[in-house]
Amino acid sequence: MSSLQEEIGRRRTFAIISHPDAGKTTLTEKFLLYGGAINTAGSVKGKATAKTAVSDWMEIEKQRGISVTSSVLQFEYGGYCINILDTPGHQDFSEDTYRTLTAADCAVMVIDGARGVQAQTKKLFKVCAMSHIPIFTFINKMDRDALDTFELLDDIENNLGIDTCPINWPIGSGKDFKGIFDRKSRQIIQYSDTQKGTREGHEIATDIDDKDAVIAHIGDDACDKLTEEIDLLDGASAEFDLERVRKGQLTPVFFGSALQNFGVEIFLRAFIGMATPPTPRVADIGPIDPVEHGFSAFIFKIQANMNKAHRDRIAFMRICSGKYEAGMEVKHVQSGRVQRLSQPQQLMAQQRKILDEAYAGDVIGVFDPGLYRIGDTLCLKNDNLRYAGIPTFAPEHFARVRQIDTMKRDQFVKGIRQIAQEGAIQVFQEYNTGMEEIIAGVVGVLQFDVLKFRLKSEYNVEIRLEELPYEYIRWIENPAEVDVQHLVGTTDMKLVKDMHDNPLLLFVNEWSPQMVLDRNKGLALAEFSR
Repeated sequence: MSSLQEEIGRRRTFAIISHPDAGKTTLTEKFLLYGGAINTAGSVKGKATAKTAVSDWMEIEKQRGISVTSSVLQFEYGGYCINILDTPGHQDFSEDTYRTLTAADCAVMVIDGARGVQAQTKKLFKVCAMSHIPIFTFINKMDRDALDTFELLDDIENNLGIDTCPINWPIGSGKDFKGIFDRKSRQIIQYSDTQKGTREGHEIATDIDDKDAVIAHIGDDACDKLTEEIDLLDGASAEFDLERVRKGQLTPVFFGSALQNFGVEIFLRAFIGMATPPTPRVADIGPIDPVEHGFSAFIFKIQANMNKAHRDRIAFMRICSGKYEAGMEVKHVQSGRVQRLSQPQQLMAQQRKILDEAYAGDVIGVFDPGLYRIGDTLCLKNDNLRYAGIPTFAPEHFARVRQIDTMKRDQFVKGIRQIAQEGAIQVFQEYNTGMEEIIAGVVGVLQFDVLKFRLKSEYNVEIRLEELPYEYIRWIENPAEVDVQHLVGTTDMKLVKDMHDNPLLLFVNEWSPQMVLDRNKGLALAEFSR
């Protein structure tokens, strides 16, 4: 039990969230660099010859320089086993991020020092806040001109409603960026852009009160300003309180530049010390202790064609309790089937390593024969528990999907089904027909581009999309209790079914769902499907 407890205790599993272009993927690459998982950090944007980011494995990501799907990355650092869930920053891919956050124990929030809290940061923060998970803040790009530091902290507190506690403090920004001041050790870590590919800047073991030494390193003006800011900060900022951090009420704040590799390892070391190891998760039978309970896990993501040559489907699962061992039998709770997990893998984006064991806190990928759905629970064959399902968010944009070459009908149907099973793109059909008319629904319109790209790249099928006017969707919660095909509807209503044959209604106007409820007594509608 002690070795199991030790292994689980050294796990740290977290998601990285940010607005697009705040530097999230670059920060992830530097973490991997320090953990020895990669030898050279890839550039997320840049020349055609530049190495692409490890976490951006999908071809469209490499071409566009944005993350459109979550990646799972694991590495060792300082005796800890780190699981990073790198999420898309762009709002059009936010549903993938929402699902991924359910698998994280805490989150790292990356903020652009020049822009502060942005729209997508707010949305993702709210999801974290609902789960009360700890949030650690890295304010990035201090090597560029940034907002006033006190303004950045006020921005976080006012827009996100969480208290801030700076662990270190920037000395200037942009061309005047001199480094950071560590509040606990009272040391200055000097910034040097010549060190960006290798290590941190030079650490100066001198107290802030040793004015002559400080001036020698950062100059007279920067010294005076830093002294003034630290005096103000010591009297005004919230005290560090680890209990409040772990309750999601206080965020520790760090400063640096991911691109220049400055402040990153300082942040990583501090983060590991503050973040929680895996904690109990709530199932239908109550909280499940990660050490005391046997193996259990839930599926939070399914990805088709990570390896185009094998046309495979990988189900990502977060292990919540116990230990996975090669060859063990587990029960898929939703179907009741007992099976051996096929080819369990540790993942580094698209790279894989077959596992003999994994522990609570780890994220592993297993081959999906078409059985699994997002939110499903797996546990020991004699166990009986079920974790809460992950809601399917309502699409906001709809389009009719037409294949250009009708001779490729089989590839088209297969591609549509497999991509839809991943959850980000939802597929609907006419209620009384087969696959004759396909309607795709997405949270963000860029997902339509991903659908076209992937059908062409992975299934050799070209499609044409015809935008539809629907904006509102409702699932029929009680289809057995109402006559679905003879509902008294509105002129803007369309009856369709999802991939699991659940009936639902599409509407053009916001007021139409309530009108349909008024006209059909006993009908129950829901805004999302579980």
